[in-house]
Amino acid sequence: MPAIRPNTVLAACALAASLAAQGNRLVEGLEAYKKGDYAAAERSFRQAADQGGDPRAASLLALVQASTGRCADAEPVLDRTADAGDATLRRLVGLALARCRIAAGRLDDAATVLSGLRANDPADADVLYEAARLQTRAWNETIRQLYEKNPSSFRVNQLSAEILETQGQYSEAVEEYRKAIGKNPRALNLHFQLARALMNSSHEPETLDRALQEIDAELALNPSDAVAVYQAARILQVRERSAEAATRYQEALKLRPDFVEALCALGTLRNEERRSAEAIPLLEKAVQLAPSSEAGHYALMMAYRNTARMDDAKREKARLDELHKAPEGEFSDFLKKLGEKPPPGK
Repeated sequence: MPAIRPNTVLAACALAASLAAQGNRLVEGLEAYKKGDYAAAERSFRQAADQGGDPRAASLLALVQASTGRCADAEPVLDRTADAGDATLRRLVGLALARCRIAAGRLDDAATVLSGLRANDPADADVLYEAARLQTRAWNETIRQLYEKNPSSFRVNQLSAEILETQGQYSEAVEEYRKAIGKNPRALNLHFQLARALMNSSHEPETLDRALQEIDAELALNPSDAVAVYQAARILQVRERSAEAATRYQEALKLRPDFVEALCALGTLRNEERRSAEAIPLLEKAVQLAPSSEAGHYALMMAYRNTARMDDAKREKARLDELHKAPEGEFSDFLKKLGEKPPPGK
């Protein structure tokens, strides 16, 4: 079982403090437990349970058993007492129960326990840690089943490509996405994912053009995909096809009027075209929807400055300062750098 962690120790300390006035075996056991001396803790809790004076003794004994990997002995008691005792004891019992169920592969049961604990305290570090362990275990188990039970599925290639992307192996990911498309050319999102992997593998013009072709293939399957339309606009802007990019940004905004990134990008493009009066309403809407958007505030500041609205520009500059990060240049600078970035290894 995982070693006892700081928050669990604090919980044990709190529980010990609540029992300190009694001067009994439970206090001795908790003192040993918070030090990691499970053998001494078990002796004290077993003696207390045998005496039958405090119903919490059985829960605490089960807690030690779970902490030393004896879930078969502990779980029946933990199950029975999960809703008993004070809040601190219920938390410790719930954590132990969740760990036992994760270890046994009873992931749905563990999720139920952790869901209750998170409802009581959404910021509990121990509970969040166990939830992360559970999700990782569930992810790994599901992947294993996919590869074992349907190895020829296009989903295997898609998942392999996604994993390769997270590892920075973009060229290999491209090949896996192409295999997935070959198996199921009409599956949604595959062409978009292939385009993303292509752009990550290289920002040479030819590669960007191939990525744009894949995005257009995605849009042929799903014309209402605002993110794909926006990505096509970004590529067109990098390729210095500004008029086409603007049209695509507008299409994305028709599909999703609250698309902050598209509002910022189109507003910035209008600034570059010296059409800042048209940029202002776009950018004002962007920062209204996303008050912490540095790209939006910076582009709006430039638009105000370009239209001689200096007081408004100063206000946006002050807002940028409040965000604790100096602007790194206009959003279009980022897009240009993106287009100039050499492929990995060059």
